[in-house]
Amino acid sequence: MLSSQKTQLTQCITNALNALAQERGLAAGEFPIPHLERPKVADHGDIACNIALQISKAWKTNPRELAQAILSQLNQFPEYGQLIASAEIAGPGFINFRLSLAAKSAVVGLILREGARFGRRDRMGKADPSLPKRAMIEFVSANPTGPLHVGHGRQAALGDALANLLDSQDTDVHREFYYNDAGVQIHNLALSVQARLQGLNPESPNWPKEAYNGEYIAEIAESYQSAGHDLSDLEQIRQHAVAYLRKEQDIDLKTFGVQFDQFYLESSLYTDGSVEQVISDLQAVDKTYEADGALWLKTTLDGDDKDRVMRKSDGSYTYFVPDVAYHINKWSRGFEKVINVQGSDHHGTIARVRSGIQGVAQKRNWPIPTTYPDYVLHKMVTVIRDGEEVKLSKRVGSYVTLRDLVEWSGGTHPDMSNDERNLALQRGRDAVRFFLISRKADTEFVFDVNLALQQNDENPVFYVQYAHARICSILQQWGGSSSALEHANLSLLDSKAADHLLRRLSEYPEVLANAAYDLAPHAIAFYLRDLAGDFHTFYNADRVLVDDEQLKLARLALLAATRQVLENGLKILGVSAPQKM
Repeated sequence: MLSSQKTQLTQCITNALNALAQERGLAAGEFPIPHLERPKVADHGDIACNIALQISKAWKTNPRELAQAILSQLNQFPEYGQLIASAEIAGPGFINFRLSLAAKSAVVGLILREGARFGRRDRMGKADPSLPKRAMIEFVSANPTGPLHVGHGRQAALGDALANLLDSQDTDVHREFYYNDAGVQIHNLALSVQARLQGLNPESPNWPKEAYNGEYIAEIAESYQSAGHDLSDLEQIRQHAVAYLRKEQDIDLKTFGVQFDQFYLESSLYTDGSVEQVISDLQAVDKTYEADGALWLKTTLDGDDKDRVMRKSDGSYTYFVPDVAYHINKWSRGFEKVINVQGSDHHGTIARVRSGIQGVAQKRNWPIPTTYPDYVLHKMVTVIRDGEEVKLSKRVGSYVTLRDLVEWSGGTHPDMSNDERNLALQRGRDAVRFFLISRKADTEFVFDVNLALQQNDENPVFYVQYAHARICSILQQWGGSSSALEHANLSLLDSKAADHLLRRLSEYPEVLANAAYDLAPHAIAFYLRDLAGDFHTFYNADRVLVDDEQLKLARLALLAATRQVLENGLKILGVSAPQKM
């Protein structure tokens, strides 16, 4: 049922209740807004309402009798008769409504008119007050110390889909990547490259204990040496290594179809004095103390289990201090809604970061909510290939990279032409993105490479994409003009299979809105699989290219609308909608 139809039915029920209240000497409007929901069993009707049960006690009336009185009033409204074909009272006083065929099939014409805009809130011309007008989503934010791993891939897929979801609800979304280009890990990266330049490798007795062991370190060293730089200049080595890996990560992100509006450098928070200012602000509001030669933050004041060190005895800062400065910077740029997509291993830092933010907010008299920023934490990804867990990458030496996963899932091999490789990478990207979004972020995920390669119904992304491609093939086989479908006689869509497909199509805008509100892109993946299933059922039950011209056009219109919604939903997930497979 479309939201506009829900609004219309809700208003009809409200008007009926007001009329009944007047008859009974009760005050108009003194009842909750009628709530409509889809029955759990489709055969019970299209929409149900429990308002009679809710107010029967206050109205001192038997709920079934009240439900009957409501229906009697509703039958007097012409607009109700156009919307509802029949209604019945069930159980202790539920009212189950069945939409008229004209109301059910109206979604087809709406989709064909709105196309790519169908389901988006911006087409409605009114904002949802429960969603922000402007938001930043920070995601991936990988240290430039190595290639992106599969965890970064899950962040990239989740963050990009979340941004698309919020954008669909008329939120101005800013995508940001925070580069941790400062600190101990970056220093260890520079030492690793320097050791390679000195001819050492992980098997050498003098290899640094904290060094990175992957073959990519040798590649960076070779690049540095070929540029003719000073082999003893550790700072220049650091800068070159960070730039090299940032470029590598950018290539992987481009292959994965992810773009950012801004890349923010952690190092800038030190050079512009932001970190020192945060320390000063926290000291000014008595939220710090010194002990054991270190500076501590009183995070227990904000519910943390213990206070946390901010500045160690050697004068260096712990890693959450620049995070506090970074989020103060986000707020100062006007981002009152910030969502961080991170691994679940960051859970322990949330309390200390928020505590630091609140201390600075107190000093500056800024109204930052105690829940700022929001977090979407994802659990780890286990990669299975040929029935066995894959833990290592030959190039990295310690983990499976995002590039590995995309190439494996696309079936790339060295003998491919450039065009063949690009198609394979597209297949791999689609599979990885769909798979990594298809589970709730807070659940662990087992990624089966062999399943991603399968070209059958067991592969969920293939199942959805094949539904789209199949409809494209049917429309091409028909060969008519799309304008003819806009005038199809949709009253002919009276089969059970068509009914299920119409219902599913009408749910899309609400599914989209709820997924955005809940920060749950997996709901779109679930919906697309259900929609593809309803299409396949319809196609197997109702032949489309029949001799009856009017029936053929009606069914083609339904398929064209289904194709459009499949494309719209796949676009939210960043997955392609191929016209042939």
